Amino acid sequence: MQSDYWDKPAFETIRPRRLTAPLLFNSAHSGRDYPERFLAMTRLDHLSIRQSEDAYVDELFARAPHLGAPLLRAHFPRAYLDVNREPWELDPTMFVEPLSDRFNTTSPRVAAGLGTLAKVVAENKPIYRERLKLDDARMRIEGIYQPYHSTMQKLLSEAYGAFGVAVLIDCHSMPRLARSGDRLAPDIVLGDRYGTTCAGGLADLAEMVFTGCGLRVARNRPYAGGFCTRTYGRPQHGIHALQIEVSRHLYMNEVTLQPSANFGAVRQIIEQLIQALIGMDLSMLQAIPTVGAKFAAE
Repeated sequence: MQSDYWDKPAFETIRPRRLTAPLLFNSAHSGRDYPERFLAMTRLDHLSIRQSEDAYVDELFARAPHLGAPLLRAHFPRAYLDVNREPWELDPTMFVEPLSDRFNTTSPRVAAGLGTLAKVVAENKPIYRERLKLDDARMRIEGIYQPYHSTMQKLLSEAYGAFGVAVLIDCHSMPRLARSGDRLAPDIVLGDRYGTTCAGGLADLAEMVFTGCGLRVARNRPYAGGFCTRTYGRPQHGIHALQIEVSRHLYMNEVTLQPSANFGAVRQIIEQLIQALIGMDLSMLQAIPTVGAKFAAE
């Protein structure tokens, strides 16, 4: 099956002129290049299909390469392929052929309709008119997912080779959260899998920047970090991963998906964060002595 992106890039790496810090910013869910073939397969209109996007997150973090750190960003949309899942996390009801035991068909994410190939977008709206062929999943996973993760591993390896440590900042947005009892809803959620995927000082620094700008920050609730965070975050080996969720109401209209008047102000806050991370003391990120670096996409 010919790739839906045979004539255009499915993703890109925007590199700095000079790498000034061991950081990689990853925006895997902000892609908005919808293939015509995919749109013909969906029952949703052009606005509904975009409900799963982390819209404009790549633009919020766009200053990273100018400041010295690469930005890896998807052009393919999350509704088409989710690289923040296991590679073969698939719902068997979506496919014409039966799925063998090699596929993960029973995860909570599959049950929610949000596997590597999603079954639904936000509010549980089904994406497809008809069931897919397994070749479609292979085309997306072998042709886009695997190269995407290979690129991420390469960029982290380059950072580690240059600085002796590496940091993945996994960049996302979230729907506006409801308040919990007497507590106001957070504007930012930092996910480090409850302290297991990065040095505590890294998350502390990010929280300090956001709270210093007047934003409310939560840790790991309701988003503790997805596949990329838990796969690449190995602080015992000097490889750190932190997921950042930015509430969409801060910078866009969640109904029309248009940037709001506050977009520039939020982008300036993100730039402050990038500058703080680039300037951080790398000694707090060092690996445990005698333990080598390891990159493995599980």
